[in-house]
Amino acid sequence: QVQLVESGGGLVQPGGSLRLSCAASGFTFSRYTMSWHRQVPGKERELVASILSFDGSTNYADSVKGRFTISRDNAKNTMSLQMNRLKPDDTAVYYCKAALRMDPRIVYWGQGTQVTVSS
Repeated sequence: QVQLVESGGGLVQPGGSLRLSCAASGFTFSRYTMSWHRQVPGKERELVASILSFDGSTNYADSVKGRFTISRDNAKNTMSLQMNRLKPDDTAVYYCKAALRMDPRIVYWGQGTQVTVSS
C-alpha cells in the first residue's frame, strides 16, 4: 500500500521557519522524483520544489528561491522542505508528490499539510 504522509505544518509568524517532512512507504522511493506542491483555495496547485534521486538535483519556484531548501534521504524514504523567512503569501496546503522517473505518469500524492503564515 502506497503512502505519503506529510507532517510539520502549522501556524508561524512572518519571518519564521517551518520544516515539512514527507514519509514514504509502499514503493521504491529511490526510483521516484520527489517534489513539494502547494495550493490555496481557488487557485491551481503549484510546484514549490523538486529533487531528483539519481543526482540530487533540485529545482525551485522563483517565489521560494533562497528561502526554501528541499532534501531527501533515500535510506530513510523521507523528504523534507526547510522553509525560512516565511511570508503570508506562503500560506497554503502543502503536498508531497512522488513521480516515477522512468514513467512520470505514475504519480502518488500525500494528503497535504496546512501552513499558515500570519501575525
